[in-house]
This record gives sequence, structure tokens and C-alpha cells, in this order.
Amino acid sequence: MQKFTVFTSVAVPLNRANVDTDQIIPKQFLLAVDRKGFGKHLFHDHRWLDAEETKPNPEFVLNFPEYKGAGILVAQENFGNGSSREHAPWALQEYGFRCVIAPSFADIFKNNALGNGLLPVELTQAEIDALFEKLESNKGMEVTVNLETETVDAGDLHFTFKVDPFRRAMMLEGLDAIDLTLKDEATIAAYEQAMPAWRARVTE
Repeated sequence: MQKFTVFTSVAVPLNRANVDTDQIIPKQFLLAVDRKGFGKHLFHDHRWLDAEETKPNPEFVLNFPEYKGAGILVAQENFGNGSSREHAPWALQEYGFRCVIAPSFADIFKNNALGNGLLPVELTQAEIDALFEKLESNKGMEVTVNLETETVDAGDLHFTFKVDPFRRAMMLEGLDAIDLTLKDEATIAAYEQAMPAWRARVTE
């Protein structure tokens, strides 16, 4: 998993609440057996005017030229509600997002995001409103998210946030669940090596 320490990028203001996982990555695109290929279908029903994805929707914010290459998404409350599909953070990441900022997240989405290196940042509604106002009056502006100090900076706006200490440490180090297990590889190997002798004693 890629480390997340300090990240600066253009932020996209997606001024919508209750963005569910079927909006993020519709069910018809969940046939792949690995994590690749989902980014191009992110927000399919909003980004495209046709099923073949040949006609971009000019009214959807991700299609605005000033947000090309953006890595931070700002949304409204209850982001990621719906099914438990991990494909939602995969699609956001493959598209290029490393962080989503919102007043609240669905619990399963939040856990899936943290487990895959996508940082969910929760700010108060008043802070989100101020951030939307700033972004919408300064289209294409950059925002800095600092996980080390747990801060968000957007122009003259400065906010603080909190992430679970264990999850924060894993993201700062770039560790997923497998990486965390492998940190104890020597202990695990020693245990497995001792198992045959232990089993022999138990069955005597």
C-alpha cells in the first residue's frame, strides 16, 4: 500500500450527499477478479451520457477541464453508503483520488478505504460548507492534506481532523493487513517450525 503522509492536489467539489457505492462504481462493472480497470467506470452514470462511455456529460464536475488530474474529492454527508463493495475505493484510487473529504462516511466504506490506502477525512458541516465555498469560487485550486499533523489547508482555510491512531499509523507506514502480518514473519515461521514437535507430543 502506498504511504500517505502529506498530499497536495487539485480538489473536486462534488456537492452531493448520500453518494452510494452503486453511484461510485455501478454493479455491471464488478466482473473483474482483481483491482484493475475500475477507474475508467468511476461515477459512470454521472460522467457519461451513453452506456459505451463515448459521450462525456459536460455538466458533471469531474468532466470539467479545471479538475483534470485531481487527487482530492470533497463531498457531502454519508459518502459511500450502500453495499459493502471494496470496488468503490478501488475505483476512486485508480481514477487518481488519494483522499475524500466529507462530513461523514458510511462505516463499511470508511473501513474499506482505510484498508486500501484511500484516506477518508471527516470535517464538520460548517467546515465543509466553507471548503465548498472556497473551491467553487477558486475552481482548480489545490488543497493540502497532512496526515502527519492531521490538518487540511485550502488557501486561508485551516482545519484539523482525527483518524483512528492504528489506522493512521498503518497509512503513514504504507501497511495493509498483509504487510502488517508480514512484519511478524520471523515469529510466524518459528511457530510453524515448532508445530510438528508440539503436535507429536500432543498425540502421544
